[in-house]
Amino acid sequence: MKKIFNPKPATWSAILKRPTQTVDDIEATVSQIFSEVQKNGDQAIKKYTSFFDNVVLDNFVVSQAEIDTASKNVSDKLKAAIALAKANITSFHAAQKTAPVTIETTQGVHCWQEKRAIQKVGLYIPGGTAPLFSTILMLAVPAKIAGCNEIILCTPPNKQGNVNPAILYTAQLCGITKIYKVGGIQAIAGMTFGTETISKVYKVFGPGNQFVTVAKQLATKYGVAIDMPAGPSELLVVADESANADFVASDLLSQAEHGTDSQVLMVTTSENFLTEVEKAVASQLKQLPRKEIAQKAIDNSKLIYVENDQIALELINEYGPEHFIICVKDEDFYTNGIQNAGSVFVGNYTPESAGDYASGTNHTLPTNGYAKAYSGVNLASFQKSMTFQKITETGIQNIGNAIELMAEAEGLQAHKNAVSLRLKSLK
Repeated sequence: MKKIFNPKPATWSAILKRPTQTVDDIEATVSQIFSEVQKNGDQAIKKYTSFFDNVVLDNFVVSQAEIDTASKNVSDKLKAAIALAKANITSFHAAQKTAPVTIETTQGVHCWQEKRAIQKVGLYIPGGTAPLFSTILMLAVPAKIAGCNEIILCTPPNKQGNVNPAILYTAQLCGITKIYKVGGIQAIAGMTFGTETISKVYKVFGPGNQFVTVAKQLATKYGVAIDMPAGPSELLVVADESANADFVASDLLSQAEHGTDSQVLMVTTSENFLTEVEKAVASQLKQLPRKEIAQKAIDNSKLIYVENDQIALELINEYGPEHFIICVKDEDFYTNGIQNAGSVFVGNYTPESAGDYASGTNHTLPTNGYAKAYSGVNLASFQKSMTFQKITETGIQNIGNAIELMAEAEGLQAHKNAVSLRLKSLK
């Protein structure tokens, strides 16, 4: 990891740059695949599945027989762990339900807001170097709580044309019946346009690599909403001498092993602790099965020393991390001061892995600085807020003249007339 000491604010932008390709680098590829899927449907899906996943599939719909077999291949211990995680995720997201907001803004003018579920949603579940069955819990559980009518799931097949058993088991556990062996750009395109087999959806959810991120952004041009432009995983830890260097190193590596384009940072006010973490990372990295992947991510990552907590906080808010771990004596300073982060983990015994799996919070979070403006996935992500109003005769008399004056000032005579006619009928 690169070590940086007391960087000046003018250099922060360059130091905090993510190791990602620009949209221009890959948008042409994404656009071409979208165009083909829009035109040729299932045939284009099969073509690009063969090209990217190295498997030819005549049928990419997951059968019930495959799901039943998968269930038998998941150990009872793992099933119990998934059940525990599902229960906690359900509890946390069910608690996010809100009652309708009702108010009489003026006598006779009644306004209220209610939530309605998004009817058709598509879930994208990465399945390449790491089959993220945990992401199914994070997306399907709140989708079910929200009341979405149709939930479909796309995940890439392996070279044998199969899907990881834990993915299929978890999907069935969450009540998902439409599962497709389709990954990458072609999966997002399929859910955007619909094909002979894949249903068109109104909103697409789920993380992915940079190609999937750009595909999701392109989907918005065709009237499909997305959860957020989430890309490669990232983590920032702020720590001082009160932290445990081995714990911090393990957290940094837990994100580094996600992919070669992941990024992890540590910001510290202790030079000695920086050295301790550097050594711990090197030691633990040697033991990891995915050390080659993690090493490439570590090469893109940094250990940053700053003089005090205030500078550290300003730098962290400038970065806007997806995951933010606080391991310092003065936890309140950072928990109260953080403005830009996807999810925050407080204390030496709160690893980011807990949020990834079983604590209850959602792990589908904004990356690449989008935490400055986007929220992570939550129950509201699967809902729309609809407003209603009912105005009585007294109500239109109370606000009618103001509407007339404002409409006339904007040059919208028909707007004024719609009120004027009603007011005249009441005289």
